[in-house]
Amino acid sequence: MKKKILWTGRYENYSLGSFQKDVMSGVIVGVIAIPLGMSFAIASGVDPEYGLYTTIIAGILISLFGGSKYQIGGPTGAFIPILFGIVTTYGFENLLIAGFMAGILLVLMGIFKLGGLIKFIPKPVTIGFTSGIAVTIFAGQIPSFLGLTDVEKHESFIRNMKEIAIHFDSLNFYSILTAGICLVTMLYTPKLFPKIPGPLIGLLFSTIIAAVFYPGQVATIGSTYGGIPNTLPKFVFPDLTWERVQLLIQPAFVIAILGAIESLLSAVVADGMTNSKHNSNRELVGQGIANMVTPLFGGIPATGAIARTATNIKNGAASPISGVIHGVVVLLVLLLFAPYTSKIPLASTASILMVVAWNMSERHVFYHVLKTKTEDSFVLLITFLLTVFVNLTVAVEVGLVLAVILFTKRMSDIMVTEKALPNPNNKHEKVESHIVSDTHDCPQISIYNVEGPLFFGAAQSFEQTIMKTINYKPRVLLLRMGRVPFMDTTGESYFLSIVKNFSKNGVVLISGIQSQPKEVLIKTGLYEFIGEEHFFDHTGEAINYALKYLKKDQCLGCKHFAFRECETFSGLKKNKDETRAMSTT
Repeated sequence: MKKKILWTGRYENYSLGSFQKDVMSGVIVGVIAIPLGMSFAIASGVDPEYGLYTTIIAGILISLFGGSKYQIGGPTGAFIPILFGIVTTYGFENLLIAGFMAGILLVLMGIFKLGGLIKFIPKPVTIGFTSGIAVTIFAGQIPSFLGLTDVEKHESFIRNMKEIAIHFDSLNFYSILTAGICLVTMLYTPKLFPKIPGPLIGLLFSTIIAAVFYPGQVATIGSTYGGIPNTLPKFVFPDLTWERVQLLIQPAFVIAILGAIESLLSAVVADGMTNSKHNSNRELVGQGIANMVTPLFGGIPATGAIARTATNIKNGAASPISGVIHGVVVLLVLLLFAPYTSKIPLASTASILMVVAWNMSERHVFYHVLKTKTEDSFVLLITFLLTVFVNLTVAVEVGLVLAVILFTKRMSDIMVTEKALPNPNNKHEKVESHIVSDTHDCPQISIYNVEGPLFFGAAQSFEQTIMKTINYKPRVLLLRMGRVPFMDTTGESYFLSIVKNFSKNGVVLISGIQSQPKEVLIKTGLYEFIGEEHFFDHTGEAINYALKYLKKDQCLGCKHFAFRECETFSGLKKNKDETRAMSTT
């Protein structure tokens, strides 16, 4: 029997066999992360070694301090448009500061337990900006894939497309061949050899072909960025000033929000694959620590990587140790083989990023939401287009605002306020709205079925419907609120207006009110103003109470017969009894 090392939490029942699984999965994921780390860094507008530094430091820290057993952290494709925009606008040094500030924000989000709030971001928004990012990444790699020269990179998608068109005549056949070899190798390697990482094999094979058969004919990492140093990064604390904090707070906030979304989505995917459960707030703290430390060594912002996390799980990872080993593997490769990376063609890294973009595009989900032709389709499309043609910040802001507005409209549409009366054909005399008519409606008691959340989006409609009753001044207003699950302060304000106006000439009764709306009324004092004796658990009790307020002289001759007592009040029953007595005599 194997001797087990008993740790608590994520390392409970950890054994030598578990460690062996972690080593195997960590090595495989580490090998996969090397070309991705360099490619993401290049696409983000920084030197490739910074991608490796991020993979090493952030990968280790996210595994150690995060809230998921299987999360693999590092640079990801989702950050590319944001980081490139920050580098272009503010410079590399300010990118590091923005990343450091984002780390602080992530830690605060975890400490204040905001991890659960990420789930409230609508899926059309996340799918929209993820697909938009994928298009941006894919389009950004076209120049390197085609080997175009003198192409200037811009933040604007349209300007980048114009650059491709202008310089299309500089197309390089060798670059296309190299990219094609890498692409085909990458796609077919997993089918032939499932355990071998396709991106690494594609990168190695295409690099060897280019170096042996047509050296100097394609742009490489070395010819474009210089050699990658095989040394550890230096520690440098960023020059933080209040002016820089003010300048970079918006990009830092965007990095933090996107990092939180990506990492928690990745953790959810890991939960689904392993039947485990992550700690979302701890995950945010871990992401924050990683993003605070990584910039001190020149690393770019990092988050949870869904594809690498899934690969980690598929290869048998048992604990966060696999993520630590993945970082150590990248570190060893950096120290031992960094000089050889200068020969890697940019066309090969372009192929890798194009596949990443294709895989992250969520094209099936995108089409599924789009074909529903609902408000969600509109939010999805707007978020997607703004991500591609404007920027991610605007896209997320507009997408969220649109989603909130449309959600508010939906909620207000389901708010129902209808007049109702007991149904005499129902043996329980259930109070229903469809039986009210011009000839069957009590002039002195108005009963309303109120259904749906009474919040800012529906409160005014609720008030306007009720206020129509006041025009003919009934004696009693009975509101059946058993199906009102929620009331906000705006709803309470309109509710107060109804009560005050109606109380001048009559009495307001409430039946079946739920706990949350009742608590709101108690806190604002409206419960006391209405009077505790005017609240009832059941509508029948409220109706019996309401009948006491009827002016009997107004009931004489009434033919509405809204309640079973109406025959007596109207005098009809008395007349019937007298007629029966006379006929008997």
